[in-house]
Amino acid sequence: MPDSGVVGDLTDDLARDPVRDAARSRPDSPALIAGDTVLTWSGLDERVDRAARVLARGTAPGDRVAIILGNTFDFAAAYFGVLRAGRVAVPLNPGYTADEVTFALSDSGAVRVVAEEAVLGRLRLGEGVAVPSPSLLTDDGPALAARGPAATDLAVLLYTSGTSGRPKGAMLTHRALTANHEQLQRIEPPVLGADDVVLLAIPFFHAYGLNTGLGAVAHHGACGVLVDRFDPAATLALIKKHQVTAVVGVPSMYAAWSREAAPDFGTVRTAVCGAAPLDPDDAARFTAATGRTILIGYGLTEAAPVLTTTAVSDREKVASIGRPLPGVSLLLRSAEGAVLWHDGTTSEAHADDLEIDLSDADGTDPGEIVVRGENLFSGYWPDGRDGPDADGWWRTGDIAYADAAGDLVLVDRIGELILVNGFNVYPAEIERVLDAHPGVAESAVIAVPDPQTGQVPYAYVVPARNPPPTPAELQVFCAAHLARFKLPSGIELVAELPHSAIGKVRKGELR
Repeated sequence: MPDSGVVGDLTDDLARDPVRDAARSRPDSPALIAGDTVLTWSGLDERVDRAARVLARGTAPGDRVAIILGNTFDFAAAYFGVLRAGRVAVPLNPGYTADEVTFALSDSGAVRVVAEEAVLGRLRLGEGVAVPSPSLLTDDGPALAARGPAATDLAVLLYTSGTSGRPKGAMLTHRALTANHEQLQRIEPPVLGADDVVLLAIPFFHAYGLNTGLGAVAHHGACGVLVDRFDPAATLALIKKHQVTAVVGVPSMYAAWSREAAPDFGTVRTAVCGAAPLDPDDAARFTAATGRTILIGYGLTEAAPVLTTTAVSDREKVASIGRPLPGVSLLLRSAEGAVLWHDGTTSEAHADDLEIDLSDADGTDPGEIVVRGENLFSGYWPDGRDGPDADGWWRTGDIAYADAAGDLVLVDRIGELILVNGFNVYPAEIERVLDAHPGVAESAVIAVPDPQTGQVPYAYVVPARNPPPTPAELQVFCAAHLARFKLPSGIELVAELPHSAIGKVRKGELR
């Protein structure tokens, strides 16, 4: 991948170990807080070392290790332990059904699964695969190799829904994870620093919670306050108790906080929102209630995950997704491949090979967001398919336009992605489950607005028998195969679905 101008540790051959670095420079400073328990950086470093030895036993560098845990000390120890041991972390949603977990474990070829006993008991795992999370604190395991993993080694497989209806594992190297921190670190004034206390309420199995949250805390040697289950009143109490200075959130969190009586964000210096579009009305209500402006970010799992932010443009413009991070190049392309817009600072050097007319570089027609940078993934597991091209450019599948000021505004997805609280849900995945029911002849799923989650799936079903299955029966069937956030908010029985001449369902008519 071409040089994107990222500076720092990325030129080193070895991957950076942020927990060890923080333990050496700030051993007695708080690293993570959960409830009334404070874990220092030296304490976390010791846990990570133990976990690394446990997970190295009987495994080889590059082996995949699934982690099915909430936002806990054990997750942090397991995750950083996997990376330190040179294995590949596969964080999975604890809310997944057994079927969903089984698919991810099979697809990734995971040789170890770290989880609580109750979760492990629901899975059919081979001998020696299950690793109960309390066992991470034992000292049982071989000494670690003197030389750690290379920066270019695979670090994480993060599963994200694909258009086929089956999740795909996005391959992120140690370098890609670190690059995103380095890119964000070049913003002035800084978004995050070593003295910050960060509320970590986004699940760690999500790229946003994993790298922008937990990973950023480790990168800076800051302090993270762990939240395993979001509750607006309880988190406001944590913000006040621990003097939180930075919040990493999603739209539904800010909407919920804005509706609380006198929400106190007095200690908060930075409030960041990502993973899904923020309703401007919710943003305005939050600012009126707290006096704090929300920084908007845009990114994808495949970008580790941040690509743009209002922190580098107009910090007050919540309807925008801002501009590219330092070190990220971004273009808007038409369906025909023409470059409609580019960020002049990062793209001018590549104007010749892209055939860009720099005299007309501020066009505002909508186009697909195409990016390159050291933070991009290496393609999808296992063969790197659909990754960046030979020149390092990757098509995101998102549509945006540049406004008159040169700030980007997100318009839509090229595909059919539904964003539920920032989590990817593709209709094809739900349709595959519905169509497997013996009482369903055909189904179609679309996104409908929801005030709490942004969007939710809604299903139309053509029955295959008389009497037809009831919507309640179909909901129960879906619940056995899909995580809760993927379940249709409603199921409507219809006589037929509208089709095109080639037999494709016209979802525009359903909307």
